[in-house]
Amino acid sequence: MSDETPNPEKELSGQNLPGQRGDHGEEVRVQRGMFGANNGGDTSGYGGLVRSVRLPGPANRPYGGWFDEVADELEGALEEQGLLPENAIEKTVVDRGELTFHIEREHLVRVARTLRDDPALRFELCTGVSGVHYPGDKGRELHAVYHLRSLTHGRLIRLEVSAPDTEPRVPSLVSVYPTNDWHERETYDFFGIVFDGHPALTRIMMPDDWQGHPQRKDYPLGGIAVEYKGAQIPAPDQRRSYS
Repeated sequence: MSDETPNPEKELSGQNLPGQRGDHGEEVRVQRGMFGANNGGDTSGYGGLVRSVRLPGPANRPYGGWFDEVADELEGALEEQGLLPENAIEKTVVDRGELTFHIEREHLVRVARTLRDDPALRFELCTGVSGVHYPGDKGRELHAVYHLRSLTHGRLIRLEVSAPDTEPRVPSLVSVYPTNDWHERETYDFFGIVFDGHPALTRIMMPDDWQGHPQRKDYPLGGIAVEYKGAQIPAPDQRRSYS
């Protein structure tokens, strides 16, 4: 039996752990321990683990299967509109059997409308937008991720755009996919991404006067007071204990 400490950066042990890419992709941070805790002792038993957190890099053609067909049709449709594909599509990623187009913010609405309306694409349904916060991804700390489904062709792809902390603005897709109304409000509420053009961008989960965005990684965990209009609930460690 080997006495080596498990190291997910190694090919052999990495295959048994989720989310490992070895030396491939773009490194956004180095995580110590299983959960990345840095403000106290790690009691998980994995405190000795050190691994890179990486985003998948761009894929090279051929992508495989119907991915090439979708990429070709999208690029051709954009060219027909007088837009060079490389100006709109930052990179195309194929990772874990899924296809993601990383789109420049200013071209997001046009790309989404093209994916919806082009007969060869027909991604009629957007199942929502999710926010992601990578504090170490300098200049693009905030990501908005859209999941598009083609009911006509039975396909699922993803669009992703990024924005810096200093200008957390992304065009709204409500004009293309009206069901994104509440999804964009939730992402704004929790991550602070401002969706320009949204018909009524207000908080949807937290009180209107809440300070900060609770799902950002720089938001404090525990030990903070809960604020509401005209009232404040003490932090958990300051409340009366009945034990």
